[in-house]
Amino acid sequence: MSDQSHQTSPPSQTIDPYKHLNIIRTSNNTITRLHQVPYTSPSSDPTLPITVLTKDITINQTNKTWVRLFLPNKPISNDHHKLPLIVFFHGSGFIVASAGSTMFHDFCVKMVDEIGVFVVSVEYRLAPEHRLPAAYDDAMEALFWIRNSDDEWLRCYVDYSKCYLMGKSAGATIAYHAGLRAVEVVKDLEPLKIQGLILRQPFFGGKERTKSELKLENDQILPLCVTDLMWELALPIGADRDHEYCNPRVGNSFEKFDKIRDLEWKVLVSGNGGDPVVDREKELAQLMEEKGVHVVKDFDEDGCHGIEYYDPLKAKKLIELIKGFIS
Repeated sequence: MSDQSHQTSPPSQTIDPYKHLNIIRTSNNTITRLHQVPYTSPSSDPTLPITVLTKDITINQTNKTWVRLFLPNKPISNDHHKLPLIVFFHGSGFIVASAGSTMFHDFCVKMVDEIGVFVVSVEYRLAPEHRLPAAYDDAMEALFWIRNSDDEWLRCYVDYSKCYLMGKSAGATIAYHAGLRAVEVVKDLEPLKIQGLILRQPFFGGKERTKSELKLENDQILPLCVTDLMWELALPIGADRDHEYCNPRVGNSFEKFDKIRDLEWKVLVSGNGGDPVVDREKELAQLMEEKGVHVVKDFDEDGCHGIEYYDPLKAKKLIELIKGFIS
């Protein structure tokens, strides 16, 4: 393991993770979500004074998965001005929130406005009702849906040769695992061509604690007991945090890194020093670099988990970083 990892006793339970997350665990392996995350409905009316049009389309009616499409209100429709595609996966520990949650909706709008991209934000199934790999499966289904869709917005305005998988927190973990799967089916995804991964504060875990986890054990945003509970609810029943769905050192990730290198994908790994999972993010970047992957690292010593949703200056910096990464 990394020299940033240490064996330690279980974290102190001064924080109730259930109260922190506003959830109640039920007797049938589900949870009751007590807090309604603010939600924004889509609007595709071009006559409204909005800069970005949005609409929702069902992917899998049985699984109740869908995507939200984000298109500039005044797009130019010709092959020379088609837009790069960002496939976005929202965060919140695999267990809460939605592609329509206002914080994620607004961030996607900012990316469209300020970068000049087309965004497909994916509504995947949540745990514990649908434990991993359900969200990873939904991510791949979304990619094939995009590849096969006859939606007018996609066909007219998207440059399929410039696709990036992006996620925030648990969404970045989903983007990462979707990328590992996608390298195995590159030909099947054509004309969709992934050029890279944008991993913003990716959420990984392991049985051994890192220095940042120990230092920020009682962090106000993401305390250690909360990350443990999220993984307990998200992983297959009986699995621990050294499962391949959680820990990049487990499984065949290293072999997939070779393929990512050979495909010449770029990988942006972005984190903040005040985030308990930052050491795991740095370790992932290091592991990929050691395999020859083109990694762009952005580690700001200042800022907490999800800082871009609270601090407009941090959001602006992140969007400028993404813009430079995909240019």
